[in-house]
Amino acid sequence: MTVRVLVADDHSAVRFGLTTILGHADGIEVVGEAADGAAAVRQARALRPDVTLMDVRMPGTDGIAATRELVSAGLTQVLVLTTFDLDEYVHGALRAGAAGFLLKSVEAPRLIEAVKLVAAGDGVLAPQVTRRLITAFAASAPDRSTLPPGLGDLTDREREVLGCLGEGLSNAQIGARLYIGEATVKTHVSRVLAKLGLRSRVQAAILAQEAGLASHDSGVDLRNDP
Repeated sequence: MTVRVLVADDHSAVRFGLTTILGHADGIEVVGEAADGAAAVRQARALRPDVTLMDVRMPGTDGIAATRELVSAGLTQVLVLTTFDLDEYVHGALRAGAAGFLLKSVEAPRLIEAVKLVAAGDGVLAPQVTRRLITAFAASAPDRSTLPPGLGDLTDREREVLGCLGEGLSNAQIGARLYIGEATVKTHVSRVLAKLGLRSRVQAAILAQEAGLASHDSGVDLRNDP
């Protein structure tokens, strides 16, 4: 299948670069461009892209508000691109339901891979900032009474898997720690997301930190993992 992509960035040169890279990639088609969040929402409603590459700081409707609207309406998966590795706006975008976050300095092959991963429903985070990003979420966590009631519906094994996600472990690493196969890990991850009403393993990792289910000193980055 061809992954249909919408590129949203207020800098025309950046849009040109992204569309050029993705337009020459096998299995990807750039179907539209937008210079601000409002235009991104309009384009997404009209074009129904599989993935929207979303800048954060844009005039008018910013990337956070646009991401929230796009995700809540189920219009597209959102992959945030930013110049800043620990931008408070990125925190907001991930909480709004973005499937991932990359720096604009990402290499072309990595960007192409990330777009395909997000289209397939996987979470994507820039490895060099993941630990700090998740820890920052935990440090600013809301009152735990606001955590989803679905936590109580998780089995013991599912809670273990959720804790591993919070530590940034990949599926292979979770399987090795819990002595289960990767296919079984994927099943557990899917059930955890469904029970907690989450859209991605990125959000699950953040929730695990907020709920105190993950170790804060594992030193492992959350990497792209189907």
